Amino acid sequence: MGAPVEVTGKGQEAQPESVLEGVRGKSIQGRSLGQIAWMRLRRDKVAMAGGVVIVLLILMAVFAPLIVRLFGHPVNEYHQELLDPTFGSPMTPLGGMSSDFLLGLEPTTGRDLFSRIVYGARVSLLVGFLATVVAAVIGTTMGVIAGYFGGWVDTLISRLMDVFLAFPLLLFAIAIVGVIPDSMLGLTGNGLRIGVLVFVIGFFSWPYIGRIVRGQTLSLREREFVDAARSMGARGPYIIVKEILPNLVAPILVYSTLMIPTNILFEAALSFLGLGIEPPMPAWGNMLTTAIGIYQVAPYYVVIPGLAIFVTVMAFNVFGDGLRDALDPRTR
Repeated sequence: MGAPVEVTGKGQEAQPESVLEGVRGKSIQGRSLGQIAWMRLRRDKVAMAGGVVIVLLILMAVFAPLIVRLFGHPVNEYHQELLDPTFGSPMTPLGGMSSDFLLGLEPTTGRDLFSRIVYGARVSLLVGFLATVVAAVIGTTMGVIAGYFGGWVDTLISRLMDVFLAFPLLLFAIAIVGVIPDSMLGLTGNGLRIGVLVFVIGFFSWPYIGRIVRGQTLSLREREFVDAARSMGARGPYIIVKEILPNLVAPILVYSTLMIPTNILFEAALSFLGLGIEPPMPAWGNMLTTAIGIYQVAPYYVVIPGLAIFVTVMAFNVFGDGLRDALDPRTR
């Protein structure tokens, strides 16, 4: 027998018993903001594809020695016997691509291009991630302090941001990298250069995220939950850590994913100019530098490292856009 239905002058209206009978057996579960954002992100196929590419790039960088051992050759092993002695290009078609050399051979040296691309991902992702972490930590700290306390503190930090934004970052990085000593703070060679690149990129790009955090903090400090915390006697540091920072996670995370490709491009530009990673350590930027002089003989050597940079930057950009839409659908 079905649930009772009451007939009124306005039509049929289900009784409470029928409503209870319809939902009986189904538990109503609430969803957190993270679960809702994940559901939205999963619907964005382009962003998910970008996320998959990012995960694969990270795994490739972490397990580079194993991947090269299974599918390539040692990164600095020369195979000049496979090159044309006159032009220095591979004697076989398609740049020497084969089952033994998946992406072909590097012109003039005969090194395995696949191995150098895999190890180059380590440098690009390491610099991109670490520089973004440095910028996010400094920018978040300064932005929250400026936005919450306001007054002369806000004025001082805002003017400091303007000073940093006025720096010609590329020229400054060229000047710094060009005069670094051979060893400093226990670091030498390319380890020192990576440390300097992370410091220069991260330290001078924090105002970009700092401005976003400051603007969000100015809005959050006037919200009811902050007033409630103040009325209960909470101090500024407690309010910042417990009330404001948790609400800043989404914009910080989104902007960080969009800063990483910018930092990767910056590192590649410095390596391209000969001021980044020094050979024989592979980096996508210095591979492009070598390719410029021989692109007429081996045009594929320009395409492969350039395509690696393009795919990496595109993956981070589309994933960052999708993450922004998932965390704040009002921005769409």
